Amino acid sequence: MNGIGGVVLECREPRPRPRMVTARPGPVLRTHVSGYAGLRVDAARPLKGRAVATCGVTLFIDFAASVRLVTTPAADPPLRVQTSHVTGLHDGPVLFEQHSHHRGMAVELTPLGAHVLFGVPMRELANTTVDLTDLLGRRTEQLTERLRQAPDWATRFALLDHLLPAWFADGPEPAPAVLRAWRRLRETSGAISVGGLAEEVGVTRRYLELRFDEQIGLPPKTMARIVRFERAARLLTGSAGRPLSRIADTCGYADQAHFNRDFRRLAGCTPTAFRAEHAAANTATVHPEAEAGHPSHSFNTRERRNP
Repeated sequence: MNGIGGVVLECREPRPRPRMVTARPGPVLRTHVSGYAGLRVDAARPLKGRAVATCGVTLFIDFAASVRLVTTPAADPPLRVQTSHVTGLHDGPVLFEQHSHHRGMAVELTPLGAHVLFGVPMRELANTTVDLTDLLGRRTEQLTERLRQAPDWATRFALLDHLLPAWFADGPEPAPAVLRAWRRLRETSGAISVGGLAEEVGVTRRYLELRFDEQIGLPPKTMARIVRFERAARLLTGSAGRPLSRIADTCGYADQAHFNRDFRRLAGCTPTAFRAEHAAANTATVHPEAEAGHPSHSFNTRERRNP
């Protein structure tokens, strides 16, 4: 996976490539926000990509009103997006094609963070893309304009660190059982049955499924599969020499066929192809101190110019 939202980019021309700057949010936000990214694309033709299933909800703030066609597991025909938007959890790959000149920022939210920020049933965001204005109202235009006018990425990330805590404070509190269940899913890397999960947090299986539908967006069983897939994807991309069979066994897949089947379903490709795509898209790392800004920010970028 590359950058925010588990995106794998298809770029046939060697240059120019998309330029991305990523950062961690401030400590107070890390329960709800996984990361920030700034993106600038200047290409000769539209950029195509695929976002694999992840445990994140992606909020994209569009600086240029560029056209983006999004094909989610539930979208037929593709959605035409030309504004800031939110892509919810998805249980399959999301395909997109966007304008060759593209500028904006992404905020990767945890599922519970998205529920707190937007205050809507998360099933309404699952497997689809929604206009951000429908969720945040007038705050969308105000936020977009302030971020667009900021002089550099570090200032933009710091602005998000400043604004978002108050927005989260106004949102609903997650159900304690869902919060505990979500943490347990992450701790076990998805290696726990739904029945066992419900028993551990002290609720019925049906209650847990209903609350996940409301506050996460996908069923517990599906989320366990995605959590396990994320672990396998990290091992695949972090250790090029590790045999696929060993990764499958470590992550709890029954056999290689099960491993391949889950990757095709959640990433749209085999584990071998996924590893190759990640290697091709890998970017150079810049030390955090190389760019001025919030001390919690660590950057991963090909260039440090302003958009």
